[in-house]
Amino acid sequence: MLGHSSERNDRVAPDALSEVLQDLRLRGAAYCRSEFTAPWGLEFPPEEGAVFHVVAEGSCWLQTSSNATLQLESRDVVLLPRGTGHILVDRPGSPTKPVHQLHREQVGEATFRMRGGGAGARALLVCCAVGFEEPSMHPLLELMPEVLHVRGGDRHDPSLLSLLEAMASEIEDQRVGAATVMTRLADIVIARVVRTWAESRTEDDTGWLAAIRDPQIGRALAAFHRQPSQAWSVVSLAAAANLSRSIFSERFAAVLGVPPAGYMARWRMRLAGTWLRDRRLTVSEVATRLGYESEASFSRAFKRLMGTSPSTFRRKAQEETPSAAVRGRRVTQGFARRKSTSDPRQRSRDRR
Repeated sequence: MLGHSSERNDRVAPDALSEVLQDLRLRGAAYCRSEFTAPWGLEFPPEEGAVFHVVAEGSCWLQTSSNATLQLESRDVVLLPRGTGHILVDRPGSPTKPVHQLHREQVGEATFRMRGGGAGARALLVCCAVGFEEPSMHPLLELMPEVLHVRGGDRHDPSLLSLLEAMASEIEDQRVGAATVMTRLADIVIARVVRTWAESRTEDDTGWLAAIRDPQIGRALAAFHRQPSQAWSVVSLAAAANLSRSIFSERFAAVLGVPPAGYMARWRMRLAGTWLRDRRLTVSEVATRLGYESEASFSRAFKRLMGTSPSTFRRKAQEETPSAAVRGRRVTQGFARRKSTSDPRQRSRDRR
């Protein structure tokens, strides 16, 4: 469960965090209204995006592949930001079955219903799989634990309950445009959960969250991440923080453990790698987007920091990694997948 500080100074600088959260954009989403009666158990494989569950009624238990275990009560929400494989069960020890082997009724675009279980206590869940734009590049996703859990009775964000109820209503009613509304609601819910987690990390004195929490360093960091291709220098970043160059550089390095110029160079090359791999941009296009005067100067910088030329990186990535568009389709098809089987006895069990 995520804690909160009542001290204003312990909170993340709101403007800086807003700048960062607005870049945590969703790409593709699928939803499932899941109604089960005990005993029941669902196995969720690792996903390429994020997964979150809302317990609309009843209770259940979540266990991840690393054996982290949580009891979820009514109105709780749990987010797995990197799509960690996990199971949901009515109680520890109940038998489980891969979720893609269960029958699902499609009730709308990327929305489904699923029922099952025995004759025991009822649980109603809203399960959601989402993809993020350029997920490997978002600093918050890299820092989050494998599971974020917010209790339904959390008085620090009472509006979250209204959002969760609205999501459940959209799945139930299936009005025109429900998929679009659900994606917008999921966007807000995830931002609220991430914000709650970020505000709870008040013990971090160094690192990225500590930097974004600092009103001046956080302002400069958010400005850079919003426009990484701008011709930033240490002087212009210091100006964004309203600090002198020397003081800014000293404070930045003390919190993040790397000088501003080194941080910017590494982040730009990581962004370049993401564009080469996921967006399938050419080396010339990436060089232009990042503000380099020539493809050659970009290639030298990329090889110096990444250990290989951008053309070689791009060629290997295309051989090994599906494009962002393909991964986005995988996310939206996640709840629709169902493994085929040639065993008639298995098909009979699935229908039951």
